[in-house]
Amino acid sequence: MPGLTIKTPDGKTRSVTLLKRITSVGRGADNDVVLDDAKVPETAFAIMFDGVSYKVGGEVAFHVNGRSTDEHELKASDVVKVGETELVFSSGDAPMSQPALVTRLGRGDSNNPDASTQEQPGVPGRELAALRRLTAFSEHLLQSYDVDRLLENLMDECIEVARADKGFLILMESNQLRMKVARNVARETIEDAIERVSDSIVAKVVKQQKALIIADALDDPEFNASESVVNLKLLSVMCAPLMHKGELFGVIYLGNDRLVNRFDQKALDTLTIFAAQASLLIQNALLVNELKLENVTLKTRLDEHAYGDIIGACQGMREVYKRIDKIAPTDISVLVIGETGTGKELIAKELHRHSPRAKGPFVSINCGAIPENLLESELFGHVKGSFTGATATKLGRFQAAINGTLFLDEIGEMPLQLQVKLLRALQEKVVYKVGDHRPEPVDIRIVAATNKNLEDEVRKGAFREDLYFRINVVTLKLPPLKERGDDVTVLARYFLNKYAREFNSKARGFTPSSVVAMKKYHWPGNIRELENRIKKAVVFADKPLMGPEDLDLRPENLPPILPLAGAKEEFQKRYINEVLERNNGNRTKTAKDLGVDPRTIFRHLEKLEGEKEAGTLPSTTEFEES
Repeated sequence: MPGLTIKTPDGKTRSVTLLKRITSVGRGADNDVVLDDAKVPETAFAIMFDGVSYKVGGEVAFHVNGRSTDEHELKASDVVKVGETELVFSSGDAPMSQPALVTRLGRGDSNNPDASTQEQPGVPGRELAALRRLTAFSEHLLQSYDVDRLLENLMDECIEVARADKGFLILMESNQLRMKVARNVARETIEDAIERVSDSIVAKVVKQQKALIIADALDDPEFNASESVVNLKLLSVMCAPLMHKGELFGVIYLGNDRLVNRFDQKALDTLTIFAAQASLLIQNALLVNELKLENVTLKTRLDEHAYGDIIGACQGMREVYKRIDKIAPTDISVLVIGETGTGKELIAKELHRHSPRAKGPFVSINCGAIPENLLESELFGHVKGSFTGATATKLGRFQAAINGTLFLDEIGEMPLQLQVKLLRALQEKVVYKVGDHRPEPVDIRIVAATNKNLEDEVRKGAFREDLYFRINVVTLKLPPLKERGDDVTVLARYFLNKYAREFNSKARGFTPSSVVAMKKYHWPGNIRELENRIKKAVVFADKPLMGPEDLDLRPENLPPILPLAGAKEEFQKRYINEVLERNNGNRTKTAKDLGVDPRTIFRHLEKLEGEKEAGTLPSTTEFEES
């Protein structure tokens, strides 16, 4: 069979048989082939079998026959070098041609594979038939992931291939061996199997992790007193370990109660190969069931982390939810502030959904996306002939939102002239269509949103102060994504599942390094940027787990790591500014609150002023001593 000869830096060699379709190689303990070489990455590459040839490929460069590459189709005697370790590929025996006929294995002579199956060079007919049967069986089982049914079918096949009378599948659970399947040749479950199979034969296979055959169990001095031999009256026994990544996770135990010497070395060899493939099938089914459980867990977590259509459970978002619960039942105006992409419209919808107006319309308008000469018409409507192109009378968003909620997004972009008309509409609760002088009463609730600092806009004369106080009865401030902690991974998995279903993608999760990168990245575009990056990655995904490069989160895109002294200085600068703001710029009180000499605060402000004048610091709020 195809395999690898591994030459380690200390001159030792060992051989590994390639049994899996995908074999991972690296320094990490969770790889299929673990290399004890400090210069080898945690996961260096994978060797993949597509049914015809073996290919080696990975995310890091390695050498094949002295040339650097990241992908190569392996030929006999190819030398793959990673770190200081060399792996020599051997192709094994020539591929077997497919038979014209695959016969059924049974207990009678007419079903004897030695008699009915054409022999292949180097492969005995019985073993070849068993391997063919296992291949067909594997393909069938891979279409279903019902673990209990799969284990029963697997045991039935083992019994028939080995011509046994009974078979038991025992798996390791919580470091304890537990009977999972007990079957007889009639494909029936054996009752009371737990009490009848618990003996020294299984214990020896578990300890040595090697297959065992006992041709004449009743005459074997080591095992003739074992519980299974006595209780089940077994004359011959075979037992093979189930291994995964070098660890035993169960055994297959087969017994015969009618013939001595029923099992021979060929039967044991066949069972050993069968057990190797069975390990893959069982682990695959367990993995799929684990993924299903993870999906259920994720759905539960999403339910726990969700507030309506909003996903997030960080402290900042919890505070927002509490405020929504309190103000939604009222009709007071709300101003939602936050950076672009933080989900301000979703907040407005939840305010509407939790309000007495929930059965009424929710109407949204982006004040920054509509030209100034059309915005008034969009808000208040117009009458036919009021301007060029007004071929019919049209209702505005105010009229459309009657008995509901009107969401004014990006209200900071509204022209001053229109702000006057908006203020009048809010104060008088009436609107006038463009070209009409008849007032129309409107019963609506206003929720506005902006990513601007409206107080600064008021000081600059770009926003009316009276309108600001009219719309800002209550403020809801949304935290940026970079301040929301684990919410970023919950949101990422939500978007991954959503778009994987939509685009029928292979993507199923994120590598640990991509999770770390997502938490480190500052996300200037917030949730909208996260969603768009994941959507793009899902479309182009060609593997189940997406890494940082799939999300364009390469190291150069992440914020630089500051030395500890620099990080402390940045934190101190931000913290002093925050306390100054809370104390309305009072330097003396700030120094007292922080427990420092007032001169420390003076020096801090002088340094800020110097950085601002030098152009290394954006404009900051002026702090005046009170």
